[in-house]
Amino acid sequence: MTRVTKTRWFLPAFCVLLGGAVLTAQAIGGDARGGVYSFLLLAAFGAVILLGGRSETLRGLRGDGRDERFRTMDIHATALAGLAVITALIVAWLVELAQGEDGSPYGQLMAIGGVTYIAAIAFMRWRG
Repeated sequence: MTRVTKTRWFLPAFCVLLGGAVLTAQAIGGDARGGVYSFLLLAAFGAVILLGGRSETLRGLRGDGRDERFRTMDIHATALAGLAVITALIVAWLVELAQGEDGSPYGQLMAIGGVTYIAAIAFMRWRG
């Protein structure tokens, strides 16, 4: 799998496939025009990534230019993105509770994140 994700084609192809899935979902939901816009946006992003030339940043995002330094940056960026999502989930959950709701689906998403985090720590501790 690592070999596949390190090619310059993986992320652009993923963008097109995701765009197709979004287009399909929005068309089923009655918003085909919005689906086409979503597809075009994702396909354009994939094209920028694919055709971005020799930019070190774009090559790192694509996967064909990754080195140890970029892997470290990727791990830190992923952790920061995760922190932002967790913070947004906590705020949305608290707003739901304050409005007298049960906090769904935010509570379930936080539980998935928490269980995954604990399982990953336990696995890495056991493995290392």
